[in-house]
Amino acid sequence: MEALTDAGPYHRLPDSDDSRLSQLGYKQELRRSLSAIANFSVTFSIISILTGITTLYNQGLSYGGPVSMVYGWPIVGLMTFIVGLSMAEIISAYPTSGGLYYWAAKLCTDDWAPFASWLTGW
Repeated sequence: MEALTDAGPYHRLPDSDDSRLSQLGYKQELRRSLSAIANFSVTFSIISILTGITTLYNQGLSYGGPVSMVYGWPIVGLMTFIVGLSMAEIISAYPTSGGLYYWAAKLCTDDWAPFASWLTGW
């Protein structure tokens, strides 16, 4: 991959994550690959729709009714997806471990930085 000469504020685009990490002063130590079964397992445990719906089903119907159940979940899911895309764009520029916690703290005020980092990790 050839470097671009006019890349905005960046003088040279890195050839790979390894070269970007070395520019930041880090050496890649973590293996960045998952097997198909490991990828499925992580995805299922994070996005387990069945456990999420059954635990909050009674509260949603009691306090918001069917309207909150039908429209609330997709709307909040879309907003969460947009936040995730934004964080992914920021983190892809600096591929370090713990980048999500760092940038969550940097994107808010100093008073809320520890809470934002904790919430991102949680």
